[in-house]
Amino acid sequence: MTKQELFDLIRGTIVVSCQATPGEPLYMKDQSIMYLMARAAKQAGAKMIRTSSVRDIVEIKEETGLPVIGLIKREYPGYTGRITMTMREVDECMEAMADIVSIDCTFNERADGLTPGEFLRQVKAKYPNIIIMADCATLEEAVAAYEAGADLVGSTMNGYTPQTRDCKGDPNYELVRQMVAALPCPVIAEGRVHTPEQARKMLEIGAWAVVVGGAITRPLEIANRFMAAVKDFKA
Repeated sequence: MTKQELFDLIRGTIVVSCQATPGEPLYMKDQSIMYLMARAAKQAGAKMIRTSSVRDIVEIKEETGLPVIGLIKREYPGYTGRITMTMREVDECMEAMADIVSIDCTFNERADGLTPGEFLRQVKAKYPNIIIMADCATLEEAVAAYEAGADLVGSTMNGYTPQTRDCKGDPNYELVRQMVAALPCPVIAEGRVHTPEQARKMLEIGAWAVVVGGAITRPLEIANRFMAAVKDFKA
């Protein structure tokens, strides 16, 4: 598929994030069940999956035949972020045949001394045909990522960086509105979208598509929200 065909495929839809990281109940070192989550997402009508790790990128593509937004989560000393932070992770995503590669483009500290824009330009130089989704926390980060060559931008990191740690609770509709108004590329709403109504509202304010993970594929997170809602209830 061409870049435009991929973009047209997901316009106005939900991209289901199927991920499990160490410490989560569904994470297993020697095998994965994320392809089953992706199978369910496809049966529900999902046109694209977002996932992490080479294993899950490969298995989900084989199981579903759907295009995948791939990323690699790996922590490095001196790097505040952990989503596809170095060329090593980009190489792994490309070898696994990820259709889109998601890269942390926040202004967090990088041990290599590069800005996110400088890193994106290096990636584009090595892989001229790569399609990059920039995971951002602020409007300024999204604009900088687009100017550096990102093909689409997401609100993924809002609430996860020191500058945005106070952004909790409801989805950041205002940030998505600002991104849509400022950028000519597709804007992907992601983060704290917990209900179908919230997802639809994101599309109504201009998001190209909405990534939903925690509300669909993370049972511990889902259970915790329900438990917290009734914690202080007295019958």
